Amino acid sequence: MGKENLNHLISVANVLHAENPLAVEDRWIEEYGLEEGEFDVAAVDFDLVTTIPSAIQMGKVYQRLIYDTMQPGESEVEGIIRVYNDDICNVIDNYNCSAYYEPSYVIARAYQNGGF
Repeated sequence: MGKENLNHLISVANVLHAENPLAVEDRWIEEYGLEEGEFDVAAVDFDLVTTIPSAIQMGKVYQRLIYDTMQPGESEVEGIIRVYNDDICNVIDNYNCSAYYEPSYVIARAYQNGGF
């Protein structure tokens, strides 16, 4: 899929809530060439974590990080790819630590500084 089509798909994401979420997920997996990883966000130490954040909560964390660190001239798709390919995701997605619920400016600063 071309870059223009990827940008269009992201630009209409706010209206995709009216579609079947599993169908949207399947389409994005196919169109973006996403592959399943081995990282299990639910593998937590329940002595440290009482509640695993929802996908919506984590989506908001990542959305703020993408927009807070967006480069001049960078599209949303490029920002998503940049952030999701950064090692900081390993820290944010480790719910045994507090990174995911730090204020957005702390997460953005950690990203820009190469880690927490």
